[in-house]
Amino acid sequence: MARNIFKGLGIALITPFTTDGEVDYKSLKRLVEYQLDNGADFLCILATTGEAPCLTKAERDEITVFIKQIVNGRIPILKYCGGNNTAAVVDEIKTTDWSGIDGILSICPYYNKPSQEGLYQHFKAIAEASPLPIVLYNVPGRTGVNMTAATTVRIAKDFPNVVGVKEASGSLEQVDEIIKNKPDNFDVISGDDALTFSMIASGAAGVISVIGNALPKEFSRMIRLEFKGEYEPARKIHHMFTELYSLLFVDGNPAGCKALLNDMGMIENELRLPLVPTTIKTKQKMSEILKDLRI
Repeated sequence: MARNIFKGLGIALITPFTTDGEVDYKSLKRLVEYQLDNGADFLCILATTGEAPCLTKAERDEITVFIKQIVNGRIPILKYCGGNNTAAVVDEIKTTDWSGIDGILSICPYYNKPSQEGLYQHFKAIAEASPLPIVLYNVPGRTGVNMTAATTVRIAKDFPNVVGVKEASGSLEQVDEIIKNKPDNFDVISGDDALTFSMIASGAAGVISVIGNALPKEFSRMIRLEFKGEYEPARKIHHMFTELYSLLFVDGNPAGCKALLNDMGMIENELRLPLVPTTIKTKQKMSEILKDLRI
């Protein structure tokens, strides 16, 4: 039976671009090494925060090889593979070289809004095709459909290679219901930075974080304190992030995170359309907060 190895601080890794719109591999290497040196427990690559929908297949393949070479087995890598065409996702899983990758993150189908039975059958097909452990991704704000706690637990119990869910429904009640009824080999992983403190306190195994791109040392410290039961110092760190949580997403993701990394001198402030950089006003507010966030 597969067990979840994606615990603690996971980074929803951004894809840096040069000013002429190409993938910036120099900055990507610097960013990955920064995560490895500052408390990241695993990387989640080529998902929403990585702007994967706006990358070509050739770029995604090259980025995957590049990151695998840098990480070199030091921490696990979770790679996104999902969509709203079940047959196409299954085919991609079957035809992809998964060497050096430790698990697959797969989103609830978006736009076509399947029923709960449709969600179950979608992930059943993926689980049966996958050579790697699977982490489900429930983010109704993007997909238009919420996978209920009952459906998540049903999938977890029926398919032992489904080892976790990145839960971004925004419902702590739903999170608690999953944790209460899940099998032992299955974990809930926060998909919302702002709720991570509360979710870990309720029994979540970690987070796949956006803010961790810029502040892995600080955010991982909060998580580690919680794991040790030291909730008061962890809560203080959480509260220091409160305003930044909302600013990171006010102009879309990863616009806020890229603005923060740009302010730190790590990347160019470049995104691919239809995403655009965060507003100057938001960037200035984040810059002011950043000055006080070195814990």
